[in-house]
Amino acid sequence: MDLTKILSVSGLPGLFKMIGNRSNGLIVEDIDSGKGRFCSSRKYQFTPLESIAIYTTEDTIPLREVFEKMLKIAPDKIPTPDKSDDELKAAFKNIIPDYDENRVYLRDMKKMFRWYHFLNDRKLLEPSAEEE
Repeated sequence: MDLTKILSVSGLPGLFKMIGNRSNGLIVEDIDSGKGRFCSSRKYQFTPLESIAIYTTEDTIPLREVFEKMLKIAPDKIPTPDKSDDELKAAFKNIIPDYDENRVYLRDMKKMFRWYHFLNDRKLLEPSAEEE
């Protein structure tokens, strides 16, 4: 699972793959359509999924490890973001029992579940050759 080139771009829906960079921004590709576009760093902020972590009561857990835990759980037990708030919180608590309830918000949980389903449906969460 290589999350280093998968980005969240502020102001744009969905996730993107970085295919190039310039001094004033990045060239990103829509994962579904394959269309590339230039995004200026003056207008957009870029967040690689590899750099995202979830707060726990002790420290943080990288998003990569959270996705690995989710892969070990049966896929039908991972809720979609349109489920009730209580279902999402219970599922999140099942995945990360010690998450910091004061710093991890429901919108973060929804985004994480949305990203998980998006990436898993496209087989982007499977282990890479080096990891095996």
